[in-house]
Amino acid sequence: MTPNVLPEAYVPLKLANGNLAYQVLAVLLGTAFLAASSWIEVPMYPVPVTMQTFAVTLVGALYGWRLGAVTVLAWLGEAMIGFPVLAGGAGGFVHFVGPTAGYLAGFVAAAAAAGFLAERGLTRNPLASSLVMLAGNVICLALGAAWLSYLFGFEIAWTSGVAPFLAGAVLKSALAAATIEIMRRRGLRLS
Repeated sequence: MTPNVLPEAYVPLKLANGNLAYQVLAVLLGTAFLAASSWIEVPMYPVPVTMQTFAVTLVGALYGWRLGAVTVLAWLGEAMIGFPVLAGGAGGFVHFVGPTAGYLAGFVAAAAAAGFLAERGLTRNPLASSLVMLAGNVICLALGAAWLSYLFGFEIAWTSGVAPFLAGAVLKSALAAATIEIMRRRGLRLS
């Protein structure tokens, strides 16, 4: 009987194995993708609906947990110094203390979680991949709701910061999983 041995880590784009210049380029491309996803927006208060969680979980799953988290942190760094990379072309420090602050922190955790799970082979089929992406969305919603609860109370956090985003979380998770599956079928080596 052979002992249980964990398979080699599953890093979808194998960016961690690339040289530093390749990784920096990947981070720059990732931050541009995250910024573009932010500009696809349905205005709501206190938090708009965007394609950010789609992009965050996809970057995490494709880049792996370390480089995915670094990419999201770089994008948030761009936002913090004023680049117009957040929802509606916003930027600046105020977004890191206002109603969206919990979601911004959640983006880092969501990318890291999606990447961590992808590295363990959990994005190898569309259903599992959808669940990985949904887990990232749930993490983001939980951290966003926690911050909103602190600012406005639980009821407002739930009705304004979680409930309106649940259907979108499922749809964006499925879309991210479909994107990975399309990439796999078109021959991009993901494993």
